[in-house]
Amino acid sequence: MTANRRWWDDEAAAYQAEHGAFLGDADLVYGPEGWREADLHLLGPVRGLVALEIGCGAAQGSRWLARAGARVVATDLSRGMLLTGQAIGENPPMAQCDGAALPFADASFDVVVTAYGVMPFVADSAGVMREVARVLRPGGRFVFSTTHPMRWAFPDDPGPQGLVASSSYFDRTPYVEEDDGGEVSYVEHHRTMGDRVREIVAAGLVLLDVVEPEWPSWNDQVWGGWSPQRGALIPGTAIFVSQRPAEPETA
Repeated sequence: MTANRRWWDDEAAAYQAEHGAFLGDADLVYGPEGWREADLHLLGPVRGLVALEIGCGAAQGSRWLARAGARVVATDLSRGMLLTGQAIGENPPMAQCDGAALPFADASFDVVVTAYGVMPFVADSAGVMREVARVLRPGGRFVFSTTHPMRWAFPDDPGPQGLVASSSYFDRTPYVEEDDGGEVSYVEHHRTMGDRVREIVAAGLVLLDVVEPEWPSWNDQVWGGWSPQRGALIPGTAIFVSQRPAEPETA
């Protein structure tokens, strides 16, 4: 957690400079494919709801939710990312916190969402699921996008070499980068599709849908290991839609 917080603090400005135009200042973009909540409608109507974005980055998704009529709180582990968001303006309330230890009361939110935030970067993703379930109101919805588990079997290369499986899909060893001094500087964690489903269910949530967005014809950009060439053949993003069960009606 410490390494990733430091990495995002250091990279916040550069990340915004590179990807800010694609993400927009007030849009909820689920991944490098470019599909947006306005396209997919995974959250349902949000007007009048209380929403939480975890791993919000520069809070683009939170601004979109606010414009759509929700009352929003934006959170991120990285102070650097939140400061980058504040510089954009039109800011919702923001809080710096760990997605696995949310500083909110039980049943506080109707909607929790994150687009490539939190889930790839925490060792205890099951704990994040439990925290989200705790702060959701009965009937509330949790939507998160993350790297498609299949991608971990392939090199992170946008070209032809990224289409040849070279690692075991079942190897859950984290991806770790180190700085020049040998200190861990960045970490991502792999979960299989089954792992994700089991974590959702174990948290007491009901899985409603899994969306594997196809690469759209209009998107010709390369983003790291994501590209039109790879996107035409293998999924790059998985979006999980879940819900806290509604409380049974009393007679």
